[in-house]
Amino acid sequence: MKLIATALSALAALSIASSPSAGVNPGDTITKDQADKVADLVSPGNLVLVKQGMTMKIVPTGRLEWPPPYKSATEKYSPQVNLAPDGTLKGYAAGLPFPLVDSNDPQAAQKVMWNFSYRPLYTDDAIAKNVELASYRPGSAPADPVEHFTIGNVGFYNNTGRTEVNPIPTNSDALAAGIRYRFGAYPVLEPSELRGFGLIRYRNMDPKIEDNSWMSTPSSRRVRRISANELSDVLGMYDAGFGGGSGAASYASNLDPDSFFGFAAKIEDFNYKLLGEKSMLAVANAANSPAKLCEGDGGRTICPENWEMRRVYVIEADAKQTSLLGSGVSIPKRIFYIDSEGWFITASDQYDREGKLWKTLATFNAYRDRPVPDARVAIWPFKRMFQTALVDEDVTNGFSTVLLSPGFETEEHEGWYINMGVASDNFFNPVTMSNAAH
Repeated sequence: MKLIATALSALAALSIASSPSAGVNPGDTITKDQADKVADLVSPGNLVLVKQGMTMKIVPTGRLEWPPPYKSATEKYSPQVNLAPDGTLKGYAAGLPFPLVDSNDPQAAQKVMWNFSYRPLYTDDAIAKNVELASYRPGSAPADPVEHFTIGNVGFYNNTGRTEVNPIPTNSDALAAGIRYRFGAYPVLEPSELRGFGLIRYRNMDPKIEDNSWMSTPSSRRVRRISANELSDVLGMYDAGFGGGSGAASYASNLDPDSFFGFAAKIEDFNYKLLGEKSMLAVANAANSPAKLCEGDGGRTICPENWEMRRVYVIEADAKQTSLLGSGVSIPKRIFYIDSEGWFITASDQYDREGKLWKTLATFNAYRDRPVPDARVAIWPFKRMFQTALVDEDVTNGFSTVLLSPGFETEEHEGWYINMGVASDNFFNPVTMSNAAH
């Protein structure tokens, strides 16, 4: 375990280095009136969230231990991993591809992104039940969203990088069908006009093959194929009929599938640049699960929540004009802030075609052995990292969408079932999605 010990020792040193700075200390509560204190400790977009009323409780920096099977897989397989000259991953089996990243390495940015892609959050399968999304405009109240959505199931099934549920480390489907993982989100349960809406996405092993994706449409009661460009937009939440934009006032959301969990587009479709390493504030061990909507800004963010100093990699991602995504992508440039221990995106600022800040994402992450304190089924043998909420706000107009997992208005509130063998192949079948829409 020498490699893992060296990597964790380095991270421990980074945690010490990322102790209180810039006048922010554990025990402080940052309100919008003290936003200037964190101006250098959050992303430019996240600073807008603080200024509009997102309260931050500053807590000591904690340690995020990887699940033991993930640690073992990293020690066993990472020595065989490398990058091709074009940045594609070679020799990967399971665990973290690159436990040690040298910032002077010309391929450092690509290595950070592959570490994010194979992060320890959910290596085998995961299902989140009754995920909630609520959208707010400035001046609204948490109890009065512009729109409220509930999605019955959001799930993943990984064919590669498996560490806990057989087959380990690779499902033969990865070789037979060339599929790296499957993602599904369906059916939308509310609002009633969108009931039955759903999305399935297959990520291919071959970097030259774009994602295969399908969407169920409640208006036509059918499943249709969708393109990579469509996945960078909000996929019909503006228009239940997918035709004339008639639903623009009713089905309001900011969140696009490529922004799920901070970033979900194909890694190979972007060029990356390491802008640096930095100590910044992030939510890595949330106090609340389910998360709580912020009263101070009308429900547009999550607060009060525990924020701690974390060492992050700052990565610029620009869509490749030569990819199939090409010039049609809705968000051509993103700046990611990636935790160097948990390898999740803590924040992401998104820029329009003129290079102006357009939207900002903040993720809220927990570290515990169950998704909610009173869980009866989803209880894990060790602490895991998982996302409790995501905020996606358009900083040009203040319109915000908040995703909650687990949700707080549903009877089934345990939320996350991670690496428990709950997600089956059948769930990720377009026919199953179509049947669920009826």
